[in-house]
Amino acid sequence: MVWVVLAVVVVTFLLLARALRSLWLPVKALVLNVVSIAAAYGITVLIWQDGHGSDLLFDQQATGAVTTWVPIAAFAFLFGLSMDYEVFILSRMREAYDDHGRTDDAVVDGIAHTGRLVTSAALILFLSFVALATVPSIDVKILATTLALGILLDAVVVRGLLAPALVSVLGRANWTLPRPLAVVLRTSSDPPPERRENGRRQRTRLPLTGE
Repeated sequence: MVWVVLAVVVVTFLLLARALRSLWLPVKALVLNVVSIAAAYGITVLIWQDGHGSDLLFDQQATGAVTTWVPIAAFAFLFGLSMDYEVFILSRMREAYDDHGRTDDAVVDGIAHTGRLVTSAALILFLSFVALATVPSIDVKILATTLALGILLDAVVVRGLLAPALVSVLGRANWTLPRPLAVVLRTSSDPPPERRENGRRQRTRLPLTGE
């Protein structure tokens, strides 16, 4: 199990590093994924294993333990979904930064163009898993609780607050890719030429008479 998780992390890092042309954006994405999944695990244990709220929320006694397959299934689903949301947001930020070269404006642009999409998709899935939690099976209730909480925390706290805040704090470091890693990934650490030219034209173009 450990080797499988490690392989997933390494492959995900390499793919994100090549797609985003960055060293630190993939690292940040993986760390935030761990944060959201760990938070979902913790609240699930608090409810179903320790019994804080299971009677109130589900009218069920605490199980005292969580079945082994539940966190494994939840990890597979939450990791993939969280990474999808992260790719949507960071890709738009990367495009905006390539156009004008300003990190703070790239963060605003990325959230403005993808925030509603991510939040709407997360809300739909959250409500779906809330409905799934009404089935009689306790194990399914536990899984639905983990998934619903994980999606809610990831969309609201992690992607809505922590991710853009970290990008803004890291500044230009977000967009750096060491030359050796760029060679290995067969990509460039610089913005594509057409984007650099588009950004330059947008900054220098003056209005013509009569426009």
